[in-house]
Amino acid sequence: MVSTPLRWAIAALFFLSGFAALVYQVLWVRELGLLFGSTAQAAALAIAVFFAGLAVGGWFWGRMAPRVKSALATFGLLEVAVALTALGHFFLTDLYHGLYPALYALIGDHPWADQALKVGLATLILFPPAFLMGGTLPMMGQFMVPVVGRLSTTGTALYALNTFGSAVGALAAGFLLPVLLGFHGAYLLAIGIDLVVGIIAILLGRRIRSRGTGTHPAPVEPFPAEVVAGEPASQWSSLPPRLVGVIAFASGLATLGVEVLWTRLFAQVLQNSVYTYAIVLVSFLVALSLGALMANALARIRRLPPQGVLGVLLLLSAGVIAASPWAFHAATDGLNYVGAGAGWRDYLAAVSATAIAVMVLPGILLGAVLPYLLRAVEASRPEPGRIIGQLVAANTSGAILGSLAAGFVLLPWIGVTGSLLVFAAIYLALVIWLIWRTPAPLSWRLTGAAPLAAICLTLLIWHPQGLSVSRLDQAAGESLLDVREGSHATATVVQRGEHRVLRVNNYYTLGGTTSLESERNRTLIPMMTHPDPRRVFYLGMGTGITAGTSLMFPVERVDVCELLPEVVELAKIHFHPWNNGLFQDPRVTVRAQDGHHCLRHTRQRYDVIISDLFTPWKAGTGNLYTREHYEVARARLADGGLFVQWLPLYQLTERELGSIGRTMQAVFPQVVAWRGDMFPTGSILALVGTEADVTLDPDVLVRHGRALAGNPSLPAPLLQAVSLRFYAGNVGLSQVFDDYPVNTRNRPVVEYGAPRSQRRVHTGEARWVIGAELGALYEALSRQVPPHQDPYLSRLQPRELGYVHAGRHYYHYRVLARHGHEALAGQHLEAFLRLTPFEIAPSPSPEETGSRWEE
Repeated sequence: MVSTPLRWAIAALFFLSGFAALVYQVLWVRELGLLFGSTAQAAALAIAVFFAGLAVGGWFWGRMAPRVKSALATFGLLEVAVALTALGHFFLTDLYHGLYPALYALIGDHPWADQALKVGLATLILFPPAFLMGGTLPMMGQFMVPVVGRLSTTGTALYALNTFGSAVGALAAGFLLPVLLGFHGAYLLAIGIDLVVGIIAILLGRRIRSRGTGTHPAPVEPFPAEVVAGEPASQWSSLPPRLVGVIAFASGLATLGVEVLWTRLFAQVLQNSVYTYAIVLVSFLVALSLGALMANALARIRRLPPQGVLGVLLLLSAGVIAASPWAFHAATDGLNYVGAGAGWRDYLAAVSATAIAVMVLPGILLGAVLPYLLRAVEASRPEPGRIIGQLVAANTSGAILGSLAAGFVLLPWIGVTGSLLVFAAIYLALVIWLIWRTPAPLSWRLTGAAPLAAICLTLLIWHPQGLSVSRLDQAAGESLLDVREGSHATATVVQRGEHRVLRVNNYYTLGGTTSLESERNRTLIPMMTHPDPRRVFYLGMGTGITAGTSLMFPVERVDVCELLPEVVELAKIHFHPWNNGLFQDPRVTVRAQDGHHCLRHTRQRYDVIISDLFTPWKAGTGNLYTREHYEVARARLADGGLFVQWLPLYQLTERELGSIGRTMQAVFPQVVAWRGDMFPTGSILALVGTEADVTLDPDVLVRHGRALAGNPSLPAPLLQAVSLRFYAGNVGLSQVFDDYPVNTRNRPVVEYGAPRSQRRVHTGEARWVIGAELGALYEALSRQVPPHQDPYLSRLQPRELGYVHAGRHYYHYRVLARHGHEALAGQHLEAFLRLTPFEIAPSPSPEETGSRWEE
């Protein structure tokens, strides 16, 4: 006999089990992204292996459930085993980092062999704990279902409880645990929760069994209350097992496929930070949990035929999926940015409201299908653990196929809207099959199935018009040139007057012809300072204009890694007139891969490594500002090499800039700063990491300048002044960033702080490091490490040091002039002209950095 308080205690254990499982999943997907690269393929691999473990575990442990002496104690043993196998994560990842470079060199540049290596490691890390997790629901179902007649309601309640625990776990992993505990601490917390849950369940299982309750609790008080003991299980016959299995499989396929597609839709209108991804995931899981509760309520209505209820659920699911693209466009007013201009809390509220409006009702219907299948089979009086395990196995297997098909087949083929219509058609096909399996006369079945078949066919061949895939600024004369809805992102090329820009996910412009000078400067400024830059690596490509500029130098090898294959394709087609033959030059290798992964696993050494501009609040980008990433970059530099980290100061507050600068100081013996432009508002800055003995040779500036201009008689002072005016100061010897935290993978302060800072800037609570704030930084650098005391500038003569001072004066001139302080601006301009060979001030270029977030 199991008392009601004890049942609620056991329910709490199952809730915590779901909580820990989602914490694991979130952290595993992140960690494998760091190991294999932050690509769609890496994320899909992690999800596929994890779900495969759940599916096999559900099937295996479901078969074992009726045979064990105590299902509750076995559940506890599984939880303890999950915790122990999860600990292997630390050992296996360290082993991977040690062995992968040698294995990669052994297999060579063969994608399939490399993928097999990744699959093997992912299986070692994820499959064992996932296999054990797959057995928790069947074992708990075997224990909690007291009589066969309560399979549907108790099973659906357990499914809802565990899924809700997963939603809370996803919320904690996305918002709280990494900030409070770090990722290692969050992972250890999940392990600790599983250990505690497992030990308590083992003790309770043994206690209950010793009192003679056996595997099934006695039906003293139903959980939750419903039918009286001895009532027939059902007046309706069960659906055939084959049909139930197909519906479970198709439900998993469509549900996960739809989640992938909805996530892509939300990526077009959100900040795309760790927080917004967490909100979308939590909203979806909450909807599935509510769907299970809906199935529970429907299962209590014994007079309703299960086959009819299931048919209605499938039909409604088809309708809401088919309508969801239009619902999303209505909720976002045609792909407008959600929460534009809002502060942090208001922004999160706006994102949550939109996610709820778009996903919760459809998610409830989708989430009700699988648990309601328990009602459809209970008349055959199956063993609870066995049938739950079979349904979990079929549903999770479908989920693997659905997520892969949506992300890698349907999206690139027919886009988001077409893909959602395909999944709606799948639900309609299931309804047609249900109708056809009824014992009704043939004419009745044809009458019901024929219209649905026509609608199903229409959904498959329909190509709806009118739903835009990209927001265009009509006032600026924008028009859409090309679009790629790919597995990684939705990328577009937009014509804006005489210029064209490359945009990703609607609001992030990677660059374009409006910013040619700025994009070329990101190569020219650092390569002009290196005496002989032969081997160059680019982390990020965008339009290819920056990387193509390296071909103006006598380079021998240029390696470019761009995360998004859609960007590579569009840059090759639409920006070839400006990227200097980047895609045709035999010295260049362009890979659509994660740049950190490329850099980590190459054995090549580079004279210059250029890390492009990255949006700091975007999920995953913060990893490119970590100590671990900079340590890899330093290890890949040749003697005298330069690592160049370009920073979008118009997207960084003092807090994020200070953390990035402090992190580079922790890795590189010398860190100097170079301006990328003289813009008063849209400035970029390069932090250049080198070894301590690297110095700037002014003669190198002259040699490169004359070679680039094709004019060996150009005056040396002019060429030196052109470059040296961009030098901003020695960061490594200054104290400007000493009080900020080092950004690490375990404590990713940039990735979790930048999204908040972005919203604080919009409400006036913080400011980007531009204008006067940036001018103050330049003054602090000059005051703490004056140019004549800067060891990096030790080879410069007094006249050449004056060019450095002149650059600071010119920046102040631009800022003051912009704000109408003409008298002060004129003083700085006079100082600039006095210190340089320029007869007049350089013409201000348009304030376009190319890469920016357009909210």
